[in-house]
Amino acid sequence: MKKCLFYLTTILLVLYGSLYVYAKFDNKISIKSANSFYMYDNNNEIFNKEDNWVSIKEISPNLINATISIEDKHFYNHVGFDYLRIMKAMTVNIKNMKNLEGASTITQQLAKNLFLDFDKTWERKIEEAWLTIKLESNFTKNEILEGYLNTINYGGVFGIENASIYYFGKSAKDLNLAEASILAGIPKSPSYYSPITNYDNAKMRQKIILNAMVNNKFINESEKEKAISEKLNIVGKYEKNNSNTLMYYQDAVIKELNSIKSIPKSFIKTGGLKIYTNLDLNTQIDLENNIEKYLKNDQDLQVASVMVNPNDGKIIALIGGRNYKKSEFNRAIESKRQVGSTLKPFLYYSALENGFTASTTFNSSKTTFVFSNDEKYSPKNYGDIYANKDITMAAALAYSDNIYAVKTHLFLGENNLVNMLNRIGITSNLSPVPSLALGTSEINIIDMTSSYSVFANNGYKIKPHLIEKIVDMNGKVLYEFNEEKKLILNQSTTYIMNELLSNCYNNVFVDYNYPTCINIASKVSNKYAIKTGTTDTDHLIFGYNPEIVLGIWSGYDNNDDTYPEVSTNIKLAWIDTIENYFKKNKATWYKKPDNIVGVPVNPITGELNTNKNTILYYIKGTEPTTNNELDEFIPTLKEETN
Repeated sequence: MKKCLFYLTTILLVLYGSLYVYAKFDNKISIKSANSFYMYDNNNEIFNKEDNWVSIKEISPNLINATISIEDKHFYNHVGFDYLRIMKAMTVNIKNMKNLEGASTITQQLAKNLFLDFDKTWERKIEEAWLTIKLESNFTKNEILEGYLNTINYGGVFGIENASIYYFGKSAKDLNLAEASILAGIPKSPSYYSPITNYDNAKMRQKIILNAMVNNKFINESEKEKAISEKLNIVGKYEKNNSNTLMYYQDAVIKELNSIKSIPKSFIKTGGLKIYTNLDLNTQIDLENNIEKYLKNDQDLQVASVMVNPNDGKIIALIGGRNYKKSEFNRAIESKRQVGSTLKPFLYYSALENGFTASTTFNSSKTTFVFSNDEKYSPKNYGDIYANKDITMAAALAYSDNIYAVKTHLFLGENNLVNMLNRIGITSNLSPVPSLALGTSEINIIDMTSSYSVFANNGYKIKPHLIEKIVDMNGKVLYEFNEEKKLILNQSTTYIMNELLSNCYNNVFVDYNYPTCINIASKVSNKYAIKTGTTDTDHLIFGYNPEIVLGIWSGYDNNDDTYPEVSTNIKLAWIDTIENYFKKNKATWYKKPDNIVGVPVNPITGELNTNKNTILYYIKGTEPTTNNELDEFIPTLKEETN
């Protein structure tokens, strides 16, 4: 038995040694390619990182010792894998039936950083293990440690020099023990141990690290206690590019990057990547500043916002939350929320396709709808305000009248709206129920912005994207975005819808109610199509012209009810951002198609030639010519008018 064990051990050692020898003579890899992707904005300026690679000699021994103590105390003694630590972790995890302990060495963690993503397949684990062997075979321990410290994530800030400057306003070589032990604790869970957003957690982690440093004889008890009690001066900003939201754009770029199949997943094969994006940095920061300006009184409120060119799908700004350092969750690309009345334009577009016109009327009164199974549905208008008379589709859109919307939805058939939404690219789980007309389904903000782009570009379905081109470090183009536009809406009908949506800030519609955006009318200097949406928990606004689409959502992550002021605040953020954009860019409006005619009517009743008039648009042949020829096909629904 002992002989068998001896021979088996000998064979394993020979195989193991052979791997290291083979790795020594295999193609050498570059440590500096780890995390080596450079993101460029639409002015070809790098925005995602500073080139602050520092040598091991330029890093404080306090930080080096703290990192080794907490991450890999046997770093200088193992050959890439800490087998005793692996066995201990396996024992603890099996005993507790949970993954409580990890056993990755610093070399293994550096190997992971050589990949674009963190795939957990067996194939990836084997690749990482082989890279670990190659690193240990070709580099000294100090070179490996240098690579690790220059590429690790310190809470959205990559590399120890960048982290030192960001958190403490000083170079990595100048970190004292208290500062170093705080920074060394961040990589385990960057959000949870951030000294900016979770100071108590960071201090708790600091104590664990300092105790480990005592146990490893790097410091004594007195030095530990002094570091724990030392007051920290946390800066939490860069002098340059001090944005709280830019990392949301960067994260969205990485997600899109990982979806592009032509890009190698390992930096070893590319030497790094140059990613040319559509980011308009000035607009991104302006959008961030306006959101913060109007929501500053409630720091718990979250936001998501996307700004896209509807003609080519270029996403020029994207915000996934108020502050990336406080929450890395990217609501713009990952969350789905109720979209409220911002769904109504798609309902009314479908209605226009099915014979409705801008002056088609329904009675807007408190209504209970009764269905064949005797179920009842009683929607309410915002503020419980009703016309108690017939109103036009134009008025229903301007006021965001719920009764009109549900009547239209039921008349067309509940599957009609589902089909319409699928047609423009919304693939969320949509139920054909009466309340769908009021936006009770949950949809992603980027999908909604994309859908409004179809109206904005006169009916074409486009693909919103952040990345234009990707080049490797040798200048080889690995990817270029290929624009594909498909006409899916009727352009004349789309023109009518765009005109209807421009009335939400039109004072001609002031009557028994006010248009939904009348409170920002004084700030409007260009013509826009706008639709707002409000539920108990969500506030949204989408607006556009031929050049740009901007959508903003706000609410609480825990779905708590909000308050009416949120709606006003995001409208103000929206109008300030888009007006600032057109101080630098030319704003236009849509050219009227030849088969469209404008008719002066009363916008509320649809009657012709009154003193109170505005222009509503119709496809030729459908426009009213006398008041007796107003739309006569009023649907019959089983309803109880209260």
